Amino acid sequence: MGGLMPTRSSSAPVHPQYGEKASRCPGGTDGFRRDLLLLCRTELADSTRIPIARRDQVYTCGGSDRNIYVIESGQIKTLMMTARGKRCLLSIHTAGDVFGELGLLQGVRAESACVLESGVLRRVPADRFLAALAQHGLLEEYLRQLGERVLEQQRTLVDMVTLESERRLASRLVHLARHAGVPQGSRVRISARVTQEELAEMVGTTRSRVGFFLKRFREAGLVDVTQRTLVVDHRALAAYAEG
Repeated sequence: MGGLMPTRSSSAPVHPQYGEKASRCPGGTDGFRRDLLLLCRTELADSTRIPIARRDQVYTCGGSDRNIYVIESGQIKTLMMTARGKRCLLSIHTAGDVFGELGLLQGVRAESACVLESGVLRRVPADRFLAALAQHGLLEEYLRQLGERVLEQQRTLVDMVTLESERRLASRLVHLARHAGVPQGSRVRISARVTQEELAEMVGTTRSRVGFFLKRFREAGLVDVTQRTLVVDHRALAAYAEG
């Protein structure tokens, strides 16, 4: 994905444990995640550590706090609900990801965060989180990744407006493969155990339609189901989504 390549300010101190900037490799996402988890075990070790279980609510729409959340292990989904009770799944976050950034705005949260897979979270006051990133030369990379997340949301909005639901599903599976995927031969296994209902919430259609689309994808050799997880041919799916 696009984004400005960050540069480290000469005035930003570099902690010897963190080495060079995480984004020295293309994208830099994995390196940044490792550095952030290390930061949680060192500089932020006294921040609140929260065990989480599947279906727990981390926070709900309408609440407010000035905290940022880092996932040490497990998976989190964020979602919004309309006035009529229809749910829209916004994103899925995995180990090393940051979520809850609206805490930076000192406003009421517009989304809810729910546990998708059990694990452990770090809850860090927003001001302290940003100060720790700046101290260890990770702030620019974090801001770059926030920009990429905005770009991804813009692409999702375009998909919702311009693509029919089957191609929207293909596009979202490609996104999940890129963000929460583990290489498996020439394909990618999506580590997040997302249900058909949750995929329907991401795409804006019904669970039965998602099941029908997945069947078509399997018949076309684009998707396999292995041990309750999806294994996808992300390149072929991307080509299909783009028409």
